Amino acid sequence: QVQVVESGGGLVQPGGSLKLSCAASGSIHSIDVMGWYRQAPGKQRELVATDTSGVGTNVADSVKGRFTISRDNGRNAVYLQMDSLKPEDTAVYYCYVVDKIGSSARYGYWGQGTQVTVSS
Repeated sequence: QVQVVESGGGLVQPGGSLKLSCAASGSIHSIDVMGWYRQAPGKQRELVATDTSGVGTNVADSVKGRFTISRDNGRNAVYLQMDSLKPEDTAVYYCYVVDKIGSSARYGYWGQGTQVTVSS
């Protein structure tokens, strides 16, 4: 089992910044994907940004140029730097980790989520 824990959410004014952190621990084999999704009230969960080993990053158009994903493989950690925040960025942000076992088996794990509220 892999445990995924996020931190760093909170209340920020429009135009402000926040940095989310996520760390994976437990019975890790080889982390393949680390990333962030978010879910606003009444909406479906959506991709924010992911980092795939050997491939690179994928960032949603809605946050491109404002959010930056970074990864620390040594710490099994991923970060999301969020700048120029807008009220529509308000959501619960979830960290997602894919652990690869062998050549083909992949298991996904979600964190518990951290609330980000952008409001004046």
